[in-house]
Amino acid sequence: MVTNLLVSGYRSFELGIFKEDDPKIAVIKKCLKEEIRLYIEEGVKWILTTGQFGVEQWTMEVVDELKQEYPDIKQGLIFPFLEFGSNWNEQNQGKLAKLKTLADFVESVSHQPYKDPSQLKNHQSFLLEHTQAALLVYDTESEGKTKWLYKAILAKQESIDYECRLIDFDQLQNTAIEE
Repeated sequence: MVTNLLVSGYRSFELGIFKEDDPKIAVIKKCLKEEIRLYIEEGVKWILTTGQFGVEQWTMEVVDELKQEYPDIKQGLIFPFLEFGSNWNEQNQGKLAKLKTLADFVESVSHQPYKDPSQLKNHQSFLLEHTQAALLVYDTESEGKTKWLYKAILAKQESIDYECRLIDFDQLQNTAIEE
């Protein structure tokens, strides 16, 4: 049974989204809400993200909305290293600080500031070890940074049962048409 769900996907800039009021965000959030709701109804208790711009931050906002309907759902914000986001501009640091208040659990896998890429790999391994499924806003025909996580999930699936659902561009397009 899936109790811990990892949610990730494209960064906002990879989708050409540079403003908070971009209509594409509403479509992505609607798809996320539908899929996360299904997972909750199937028994998910925790939603984990890493706080990256784009899908992960929108996920936190969606889960916060879903808490009205499912008050027992929890969300964790798991950073790869200490001081994650400290080099972001003031506005983005403010948004991250707000998202931290939405989380039920905030922690860093590495308790040191960024040193090298091994921290990112360890972070990815940690997330895959502590979840039973992933929901990715990702289309295999349009690679982005999420391709590394997707490849790690595929490798994990070779040895263990690990569910991965994709919200691809076709699903986003169909949702946009419905609106």
